[in-house]
Amino acid sequence: MLPPTRWLTLLALLLPVTLNGARREPPQVEANNNRTAAGVLTNGVLTLDLVAKVARWNPEAKDGPAVEVAALAEENGPPVIPSPTIRVPVGTEIVATIRNTLDSTLYVHGLVTRPQAKAEPVAIAPGEKRTIRFLAGEAGTYVYAASPGVVDYDVRERETMVGAFVVDEPGGRTDDRIFVINIWGEPKDSTAYRNALAINGRAWPHNERIEAEVGDTLRWRVINGSIRDHPMHLHGFYFELLSRGGLLADTALAAPALAVTEQLQAFSTMRLRFVAERPGNWLFHCHLAFHVVPEDARLDETDAHAAHSADAGKHMAGLVVGIAVAPTPAWRDAERLRPRRMHLYVSEGARRRLAPRSLGFVVQQGDRAPAADSVEVPGSVLVLTRGQATDIVVHNRLREATAVHWHGIELESWSDGVAGWSGQGRRLAPPIAPADSFVARLTLPRAGTFIYHTHMNDIEQLTSGLYGAIVVTEPGQSFDPRTDHVFVAGWDGTEDGGEGRIVNGGKGEAEPPIETHVGVAHRLRFVNIGPADNVGWEVQREDSTVVLWTPLAKDGADLPAARRSEGRAFRVIAVGETFDAEFVPREPGEYRLLALGQPLGQRFLNYQRRFIVRP
Repeated sequence: MLPPTRWLTLLALLLPVTLNGARREPPQVEANNNRTAAGVLTNGVLTLDLVAKVARWNPEAKDGPAVEVAALAEENGPPVIPSPTIRVPVGTEIVATIRNTLDSTLYVHGLVTRPQAKAEPVAIAPGEKRTIRFLAGEAGTYVYAASPGVVDYDVRERETMVGAFVVDEPGGRTDDRIFVINIWGEPKDSTAYRNALAINGRAWPHNERIEAEVGDTLRWRVINGSIRDHPMHLHGFYFELLSRGGLLADTALAAPALAVTEQLQAFSTMRLRFVAERPGNWLFHCHLAFHVVPEDARLDETDAHAAHSADAGKHMAGLVVGIAVAPTPAWRDAERLRPRRMHLYVSEGARRRLAPRSLGFVVQQGDRAPAADSVEVPGSVLVLTRGQATDIVVHNRLREATAVHWHGIELESWSDGVAGWSGQGRRLAPPIAPADSFVARLTLPRAGTFIYHTHMNDIEQLTSGLYGAIVVTEPGQSFDPRTDHVFVAGWDGTEDGGEGRIVNGGKGEAEPPIETHVGVAHRLRFVNIGPADNVGWEVQREDSTVVLWTPLAKDGADLPAARRSEGRAFRVIAVGETFDAEFVPREPGEYRLLALGQPLGQRFLNYQRRFIVRP
């Protein structure tokens, strides 16, 4: 029997496998949209008959590239990815029979009563059939999985036998949608990795589009059925996070929080809802760039120009879901009175550090445009005012197309910045061509910290410097850099190692200390916009004692009162998140703000900012 603490590292199989020793053409996997519950529910008992088998999976187009995987099916049904959906009301007894047609022992996880602190997997030998009987337990969003064989996760991934397990409250709504992430992957050669990344069994652009109408409330359960963490980001709207769960437990949040990006750890779940307040095309996607670009997120990328394409079905791939919101007959665009006008230039300058190119966003100051080769990394901090209509004219001085996404901003779809997708119907926003410009129309409904970044040729342009922070202030207030500080984490090129992870452009020790006095409040605004990797932030005294701060906001939205209590000055920020905290030094002396890389605790980001506090 496998130790329960090892189950996450054993969700894999060694290929090739055979069906009881007899090789034959495997059946085709079907994509599971999680809208039909598996099994037969009669008089409070769900009877579920499953079989594990080898199958052929086309994660992209049905006639596209394929891989052989292990998948679960209902008896007399097709193999499906994600695994068959288990969805029952509270109080249901489940009688699950699993037949193993693989040549390796199958380890079944999560067919237990919830909640559980830990649970042993059930081992099913090749050719064996086992029946598991248990009560469903408490309402929540959970995971169940099967893992045939053992594999080195430093080499490959095999999370294709993972599915949703939902227990509904008595009389609760069941019209929500369930989305499950599954991954298969292995090296192509010594330098490249081959991925199959899917949400509900298909990768963008071959997966389902979610259709809604203005005013609709969308209720989702999102499940990470993989060993990787995924920061999931919603364009155009905030969602309300209602609960977090995983394999064995689920916890409703006493104070639901607003977010535009939420990190889903390995084999974890979340329940959320949001209102489709504006029409247009929107996205929900993983914010790890390597999971959404064609060169890394497709099984076999053959189009060398895909990353530069004006077609959103080509320049994006992988863990992306499209949302199309139709207007109601009564919909009218809000009137924008006397918009402020800003000019933002996308430029390339001389190479400065590790990245092969030096790109940057530079905002125009005064009447003259910045020099053609002027570059700021990160881009100029854009200081805007809540409620003030603002037109930002983006001028592209590059030799290639680009696009700018206004991350976390509630805005019109046309301005959202996804070339070939933003907009509606046949009116889709184009990429910003070389020597051309695009007007992004913004009206900021809330004050806070936001991000702007490229959404084209993401890996190269992002790691070359095309990102920056947005600070939105309340009307009548101004941004005071003496007490309001922005820290933007990004990558300088794609080479591994600490030197390629930078904060505020890699200035590090060159930034002067912040001089202040006891009792003066400082707002710290953190942004993580690298293509991958969490960043931890911590404020310490000279003796390495961690001090206190007060959390203020996440993703630009003020935290509920219950989450704004003073606590230890430490926070891990996922890719695509922003976080604000207030630091008030209580005693004179020297303090330091540290950026912590992965694994957290190692300062390979090589960044600290000192505070000199006087009486």
